[in-house]
Amino acid sequence: MSYKWLEWAKRIQALSQSGLAFSKDIYDIERYEELRTISAEIMEDHTGLEMQKINDLFTKETGYQTPKVDVRGVVFKDDQVLMVRETIDDRWALPGGFCDIGLSPSENIVKEIQEESGYDVVPIKLLALLDKDKHPHPPEAYHYYKVFIQCEIIGGNPITGIETSGIQFFSKNNLPSLSTNRNTESQIITLFEFLENPKKETIFD
Repeated sequence: MSYKWLEWAKRIQALSQSGLAFSKDIYDIERYEELRTISAEIMEDHTGLEMQKINDLFTKETGYQTPKVDVRGVVFKDDQVLMVRETIDDRWALPGGFCDIGLSPSENIVKEIQEESGYDVVPIKLLALLDKDKHPHPPEAYHYYKVFIQCEIIGGNPITGIETSGIQFFSKNNLPSLSTNRNTESQIITLFEFLENPKKETIFD
């Protein structure tokens, strides 16, 4: 299925948001606001969402538009990887989430793993930095980069958090139903290559 319309809508929204962030000319501001409205109308026409929801999601951000950053923890144990069941869709994902302002990527993943699984970890290696649009995720209104960081458990006990309802380790050949907004099967299989070859170089894009 082609999502070219979504790509166009995101590009128009990004250009309009950047223009509104830097333009001082009243007429240019009006043009950028119209472009932002057009991007929302494209979303409304193709998704069936109410315009108010689209405005909340798609047009209320300010400043220069840049990709959002999602960080995921890769914790291996006995040739298996740690995953948590997401309450939002009852599917499984590597623990993680959006990077918080004021925290580095490694600090973010330590916090996310502790909150979602109960384990205390230390980051040991950046495994991958991926552009979500270049991988088989469901379409999104925003552009995301995904950061995968390998970590080692140093303490704690498995305890679910506010956003998780299960904690389990899975082997490469026995993966559960995945939350594909957060991670794909091909990504997780690729991450297992780092377990098999610790000298494998970080991958990107």
